Amino acid sequence: MERDSHHALSQTNLTQHTPQRPAANSDLDAVLEQAKDQLQLQMLLIEVASCNDSADFTLIARAYDFARQRHEGQHRKSGHPFLQHCVEVARLLAQLRMDDTTVAAGLLHDVIEDTTATYKEVSNLFGHKIADLIDGVTKIDRFTYESREERQAETYRKMLLSMVKDIRVILIKLVDRLHNMRTLDYIGADAQERIARETVEVYAPLAHRFGLARIRWELEDRSLKFLHPEVYSELREKVSMKRREREDYIEEFKKPIEIDLHKSSIEAEIGGRPKNFFSIYNKMKARGKPFEEIYDLLAVRIIVDSMRECYQTLGLVHAIYRPIPERIKDYISMPKSNMYQSLHTSVIGPRGLPVEVQIRTRDMHHTAEIGIAAHWRYKAEDKAPSDLDQHMSWLRQIIDMQQEASDPEEFLENLKIELFQDEIFVFTPQGDLHQFPKGATPIDFAFNVHTDIGMHCLTAKVNGQVVPLSTRLSSGDTVEIVTSSHQSPSRSWLDSVQTVKARQSIRRWLKDEQHAHSVRLGQELLDRELKRFPDVAVKYDLTTIANELDLPDTEHLYAALGSGDLSVGRLIGRLFPKQPKQSKSRKQDKRGIRIQGMSDLMITFGKCCTPIPGDAIIGLITRGRGVTVHRTDCPNIGQISEEPERILQVNWDIENDQAFTVQLRVRSHDRKFLLSDISKALGDSGCNIQSATTRTLGEIAEQDFWVDVVDITHLQQSMEKANKIEGVLEVLRIDEQFDEHNQASKN
Repeated sequence: MERDSHHALSQTNLTQHTPQRPAANSDLDAVLEQAKDQLQLQMLLIEVASCNDSADFTLIARAYDFARQRHEGQHRKSGHPFLQHCVEVARLLAQLRMDDTTVAAGLLHDVIEDTTATYKEVSNLFGHKIADLIDGVTKIDRFTYESREERQAETYRKMLLSMVKDIRVILIKLVDRLHNMRTLDYIGADAQERIARETVEVYAPLAHRFGLARIRWELEDRSLKFLHPEVYSELREKVSMKRREREDYIEEFKKPIEIDLHKSSIEAEIGGRPKNFFSIYNKMKARGKPFEEIYDLLAVRIIVDSMRECYQTLGLVHAIYRPIPERIKDYISMPKSNMYQSLHTSVIGPRGLPVEVQIRTRDMHHTAEIGIAAHWRYKAEDKAPSDLDQHMSWLRQIIDMQQEASDPEEFLENLKIELFQDEIFVFTPQGDLHQFPKGATPIDFAFNVHTDIGMHCLTAKVNGQVVPLSTRLSSGDTVEIVTSSHQSPSRSWLDSVQTVKARQSIRRWLKDEQHAHSVRLGQELLDRELKRFPDVAVKYDLTTIANELDLPDTEHLYAALGSGDLSVGRLIGRLFPKQPKQSKSRKQDKRGIRIQGMSDLMITFGKCCTPIPGDAIIGLITRGRGVTVHRTDCPNIGQISEEPERILQVNWDIENDQAFTVQLRVRSHDRKFLLSDISKALGDSGCNIQSATTRTLGEIAEQDFWVDVVDITHLQQSMEKANKIEGVLEVLRIDEQFDEHNQASKN
């Protein structure tokens, strides 16, 4: 009989079995006798024995005793002794039929993080394997990080690396998180939301990736309770109200199937399949429909003895009820990456209602419920079974790809992308099968086949038809990639790719390409500036200066110049420290302004409007700063119009060699060598580029240049020259006021 999601969640036993005292075992009896006054330990030992009667019960008892001693006096927010949490984690691991090493590590999983115990101490007492498992689930809190996100990212990174070495790390971490979610009511609301969000974004998808369906469902539902409490309460009530109606319908649905299965001599278990609240909520949100219109709440699972009977049963179901086209999925011949195997179909049941049907063997069902834990074997060598290797490839790929992700936000983004994915299956023209996340494109396919193919991917054929590279692939598609040696990745590809490998490869190429552009631009900027010193013997050591600036070599020195991280003026000052400056920027030279009837006044230029010769200007008396010169169209002028006594008439009085720094913003269609072309145009117009920055927004690039010009005419000529470059959309003069407003409007 079907049970609703809430009822299933209330069960403490993951495998839905009641532990019973096993047959006589002298080792177990001896340990139980020693623990006669410790009921928690006795119950745990019986739980372990019911699943693994050859376990090292003495090891588990020692681990319990050590945890009890070290956690003595510690309590959780619920008021319960901390040891109770450790025992519950160990019990959940035992219910997953994990080995004694894992159960012992479950008892000890918090001793390094929350007590004075050290890795060395645990290793000496219990062996390095248990110590490594504990270390793998221990948070990284002993170092100082700039943000919670950075600390969180490093904790995840450490956990993933530990998982590659020993997959049992994630099993301990997941059941630890599961028990924490069961006791989340006792902490503050802010912490509840933060932990619930982290659970639904990282830990529930991890459980899914490792096939731990029962754990995933409970993590999702308990997260929903704290993230959307009203939705959770409403769904709980409605599911409960509809329970009897659903059960009656499923009984009606399965009767003719049972009759035909009996005629075919197929023994099967048929029952309703509970839907968790979180999946119902997501379907309501995605489809924009109320609870009452989510018909796939009606779901049936049929469990048989053999693979052959799975396909026989599928035929029988389709003979009784009309199948819904494109809703038949064979995960037996093409298992999911988390080892999940089953036949899925949707049919039109009695009264025209759609019903989901899953058909699988008992072994498949066991794996579907507890995933990788079902593949564990109790071995003397204490190693994971070799058949898990193929299922770890995706995890190793994540690790490989994350070596490039130094930014914590990028790491977390890539991790979540990799975790949150339904799968599709596509083929090469030769018939080789490839798995991809839903929404994958030919670009993902190309990079998956080989990085070089991805780098030079020109177009694609899907089922024999030429399609854009941004086309979303579907299960069953046959994909062929057409390459060209002249093709290279575009920044726009990042908008369509779904796999971490493709995303990281594209980003790496774009970064390298940008670096190369910056090097070329830096060289051009320095060469151009050096021409201003024709009478100086050019004897300098760029390598030494690079080292002084904490740059690894001259290449990175040029790159810093080209990207704007290092100004040309600063470098020239280091090259020729005793030489007078050839130009005088507005920031250093306060001359060039004449005030009738006044002299010896301190002159400053308003940063809000950056006036240059040729601009109509006005002076404002400013306390402590003398006279500040503004453009007459500066917005700040209006703010002091009520104080006319502060306003002075001023005029330009320019020396021939004076230069003024202005910020220009160039918006363009992104392309190769764009930055270099714009810099050359500005240089050819006689501008000295002080620094430059660049950023991209989709296919649009924005570059900011701080250039020295002599007057407004010079500025306009320079802007016109930049505007003529291929791909340039507009060239704007930027001042502080404009930029603040512009950024605010974007935000």
